[in-house]
Amino acid sequence: MANVLVDVNEHPEAVLADFSKPNPLVTFTEEDIAFTYGSQWKQRYFTQIGDDYFVYPAQWDVLNETWRRYYVEAGTDWWVEHYPADQMQRPTGPLCDGCHSTNYDIETNQVTEWNVGCEKCHGAGAEHVNAPSNYNIVNPAKLDFVRGTDVCIQCHSQGQPLENPFGDRHYDWPVGYQPGDYLSDFWQLEEHHLGEESFTHWPEGSAHKNRMQGNDYVTSSMYTEGVGCWDCHDVHGTEQSADLIKPANSVCLTCHGQDSPAGPRGDYIQHSHHNPESAQCVDCHMPQIARTISNVNVRSHTFRFIPPSDTEKYGIPNACTTCHAEFSNESAAAALSEWRNLSPWRVNQ
Repeated sequence: MANVLVDVNEHPEAVLADFSKPNPLVTFTEEDIAFTYGSQWKQRYFTQIGDDYFVYPAQWDVLNETWRRYYVEAGTDWWVEHYPADQMQRPTGPLCDGCHSTNYDIETNQVTEWNVGCEKCHGAGAEHVNAPSNYNIVNPAKLDFVRGTDVCIQCHSQGQPLENPFGDRHYDWPVGYQPGDYLSDFWQLEEHHLGEESFTHWPEGSAHKNRMQGNDYVTSSMYTEGVGCWDCHDVHGTEQSADLIKPANSVCLTCHGQDSPAGPRGDYIQHSHHNPESAQCVDCHMPQIARTISNVNVRSHTFRFIPPSDTEKYGIPNACTTCHAEFSNESAAAALSEWRNLSPWRVNQ
């Protein structure tokens, strides 16, 4: 959160890409970079022109260690039709910086600070600094559930501002929203039509691409039952992947253990037909089906099990063959039919 954008003048070591070999995609040098964006899956490179920043049309695939084109094609994101086709005429201010900075001012193109600073989630802090109190700062976990989770969803979702454009620019983030507001007063989630595969959604409604955790999450039973983002994640940082508060299975089994009212029938192996060493809860209930770059995907947040039959019906990857690539959908479905302790109507129809 606090380091998604890095100033390369201060931290030149942040550049992960290999500039040592010529590549036709790379039309810039390390010296041209103002900020790096990202470090886990992909890294993009910002340059400054006037008061705005722009993303160069090549990005580094971190996991595959190769250059890939960065360009948003027509017919993908909704905002593309409102901006020129030239990548260097698509400023990050209206398209990116509302989520990658704190207090972006659309009138001046200035920010309080780059990256997700304290005020991005906790609201204005001057009064709190002068007289620290629980009553003059926003704590998302102590807001009502909807407003609390909205603090995360403001950036972890695909959507559009209710009012757009502002001046002559269309914005791809919830302009005007502040922690403690209801996000729905500023932002509408990207619409999905059941049965239609789009840039943002699989046909059955799951997120098709990254930055859609919120779109998935609000459709889930977790959201319905009041399980907040903070029940699984600590955005201030942990040693766990995705800033989980503890290892993934431990997070799930806190509420879904064998003896819990929300737990499965039987123990872990009886329920999953896997050892915990070979498969975790998230492998079946949060498969990696939302694309971030090339063949690198991030986890779904609907928490629904996707059976092979859904792949046949809707084309969405399923939890079985995502791990067991040697299985066809038919053979995976046949294996599920032998899991007699589970309802065949839920896992194999």
